[in-house]
Amino acid sequence: MCQLPKMLIALSLTLIFLSENSSIDGAESHQEVLTKTISQGVSFLKTSQAEDGSWTSPSAPGVSGLALNGLLDAGLTVEDPTVKKALEHLESFVQKDGGIYFKDSTHRNYETCISMMVFTKVNKDGRYQTIINNAEKFLRGLQWDEGEGIESSDTSFGGAGYGSHKRPDLSNTQFLIEALKAAGAKDDDPAIQKALKFVSRTQNLETENNTTPFASKVNDGGFYYTPAAGGESKAGMTDNGGLRSYASMTYAGLKSMVYAGLEKDDPRVKAAWEWITKYYNLDDNPGMGKQGLYYYYQTFAKTLEAMEVETIEDTLGRKHDWKVELTAKLSELQKSNGSWINEADRWYEGDPNLVTAYALMALSRCEK
Repeated sequence: MCQLPKMLIALSLTLIFLSENSSIDGAESHQEVLTKTISQGVSFLKTSQAEDGSWTSPSAPGVSGLALNGLLDAGLTVEDPTVKKALEHLESFVQKDGGIYFKDSTHRNYETCISMMVFTKVNKDGRYQTIINNAEKFLRGLQWDEGEGIESSDTSFGGAGYGSHKRPDLSNTQFLIEALKAAGAKDDDPAIQKALKFVSRTQNLETENNTTPFASKVNDGGFYYTPAAGGESKAGMTDNGGLRSYASMTYAGLKSMVYAGLEKDDPRVKAAWEWITKYYNLDDNPGMGKQGLYYYYQTFAKTLEAMEVETIEDTLGRKHDWKVELTAKLSELQKSNGSWINEADRWYEGDPNLVTAYALMALSRCEK
């Protein structure tokens, strides 16, 4: 009789362990769901690749570069035939000016940043160093700064745009910062710090770093698309002429600030984090509904990885294990062929290759 309590305790501990770490009632563990979901996404991209190594179009290195970034993040190596073909295809877009883009492209910054991030991931033996160095020089030349004859007080200063010096925006700028960091740029690199000026001005927060006309009109700590050329938010304007914050740009802005060396106690970081805890949501891209949903997912994951947080407590006091929740959401949304697609087909998210790339980049950051 005296042994019964010990047996019950042991049994209870065993059940607790099983419920947390395995499939006690048929429910898969987080790691099992993550592994299966990634594997199915990888299989889809392997089968949807064209013979020339591209995805979607032979003249769309941005999509092919994102697909390859997703596959590399998922664990494929340069020895994989899919990766080899894709690398050869991307190399064909290296231009004499150092950029990596389709010759008639209006997305030169995006395409070069995305391709450069690929080459940094497979450069262990230095074989792509010249390509990376030249691409970095090209990107620095695209950045809006003194070379364009503008002062640091200009709302365009420090930003990056679509190429040919079209007005800068936060989306292009976050890719610029990420690419430069991947190539080894430090927090105090002049280009990174110039970009930080632009990023700070895309935040709805009036500080000494942001004295634009938009700063105080919303003042919620979130971010919008651009303060340049009269300002624009893809989420629209408020009645008082403010530019509405939305999630994909708020995460992009916060990530960029972290990459630029800002600490968690910086007022800009704190305000952005407060916005995130208020609007935490994985059902849509807060402020934009389903538009840009998968772009949001990959930016969300990269940002929280950079912030080094495992759990988010929202303003209602609910705690979210974001890696588990994001994995579950993407598993739920995955199609039977392993792909993803956004029915809100804006910003090319009707393309399963592009969306699957975004999903894989997000999922690769959900390992626990």
